[in-house]
Amino acid sequence: MMDPGLAGASDLLRKAKEIFHHDPAALAVVDELEVRLEGPLRIAVAGMVKAGKSTLLNAIIGEEIAPTDAGECTRIVTWYRFAHTPRITLHPIIGEPRALPVTRDDGRLVFSLGDVRAEDVERLVVDWPAASLRELTLIDTPGIASLSQDVSGRSTEFLLPEDAPMAADAVIYLMRHLHAADVRFLESFKDTAVGQSGTVNALAVLSRADEIGAGRIDSLISAAVIADRYSRDQNLRPLALGVVPVAGLLAQSSRTMRQTDFEAMQLLAQMDRNQRERLMLSADLFVRATEPAGLSQEARASLVQRFGLFGIRLGVALIRGGISNPTELAHELARRSGLGQLLDKVASLFRTRADALKARAAVVGLEALLGSSPRDKALLLEASMEKFQAGAHEFRELKLLAALRTGGLSLSPELSAEAEQLVGGRGNTPALRLGLEPEASPEQISEAARQHLSRWRLIAENPLTEPPALGACRVVLRSCEGMLAAIPAAR
Repeated sequence: MMDPGLAGASDLLRKAKEIFHHDPAALAVVDELEVRLEGPLRIAVAGMVKAGKSTLLNAIIGEEIAPTDAGECTRIVTWYRFAHTPRITLHPIIGEPRALPVTRDDGRLVFSLGDVRAEDVERLVVDWPAASLRELTLIDTPGIASLSQDVSGRSTEFLLPEDAPMAADAVIYLMRHLHAADVRFLESFKDTAVGQSGTVNALAVLSRADEIGAGRIDSLISAAVIADRYSRDQNLRPLALGVVPVAGLLAQSSRTMRQTDFEAMQLLAQMDRNQRERLMLSADLFVRATEPAGLSQEARASLVQRFGLFGIRLGVALIRGGISNPTELAHELARRSGLGQLLDKVASLFRTRADALKARAAVVGLEALLGSSPRDKALLLEASMEKFQAGAHEFRELKLLAALRTGGLSLSPELSAEAEQLVGGRGNTPALRLGLEPEASPEQISEAARQHLSRWRLIAENPLTEPPALGACRVVLRSCEGMLAAIPAAR
């Protein structure tokens, strides 16, 4: 059965086709919105130059298919989507799309633009048979605030279009620390057509988190403290749904671990601890060392390039702690890299409300189309759009979520935090909304939902509750009722 939001948006697009059936340009826009509505959720990976975007993208996909060097292809917006057959398609600014050769070097996908300049390419589309891409289309963007205006402009034009909805439904924004440029971008992102009605659909990542503690084995603990402080920052909180610390290089390499990596770490684990720590005072010293015997300079260089000193230290510590096979080590390194927490956040905040985000993108796209259309045609669809948006509870939740993060609803901090959780600000499953364990039973969910429903009904009926807060109460009450109504279906 189709989600009500998707069904409503689909009906609007069908009506738009009937209205604009004599306008090829408008029909092309509607067709693109229809493709977007029916396809996977689109998530863009953005951030400043050298924030680790491509490395994190590889970690999410589970394969090294995004170029991580400073080559031409990192200056181009690149889409990664699921397909049964690997294929790379170059879409030039002028001319027809063309296929690029698919080649791999030492396990990495190699991009070659041939005789085409990066400046002449609109985008690259990589179709790849990765299970992680079945429900998500990932979009790698060039660095923001680059010294090259062309590179920075590509990301800005793609992520912050002036007269169209953004091509992505949500954004994972990477930052090495909280910089003024990061806040400016997220503010601009929220002010686009997609953000004007109050959506917060960005998740911040404190990337290269292992560097915060200078590569020490407890670096991610320090990074987690900083990420928590950033998530409560009054400038960032209205712009992002949270901040997650991730050691991107370790996340990527743990997902693509090789037998040779494990064997090299085993040799290091057998060394005397003091001797091993002296080797790892710097990457250069580690690569030039001659001990332990059996570990070549090429193998050391590969280990540093793939894992960094932090990843090597952690891997060796885990092997000394009892891990005896590469699969178990890879899983533990991935968990400790912060990747698991990030994927959980993406799932609970974005994937579980994918239908609402896609439907909303379709509505925003239609609004942009109607804004540039003759008034008589626009009037034929505006009433249907207003009726759809008025009845779409998911949209009201998104709008309330943004309002709660910016304040001004005359609710106490305690009630604001509770309302934010109940409308899905910390995860969209009933258990997360109600503050229960993920494996909570239907009976526990029902009991918790009833308690919240009673509590917010009393708040709504209180004559001292101000009008802005009363509107928030109505949305929260509807969310609680929805969770209760969904329990028989779950059973």
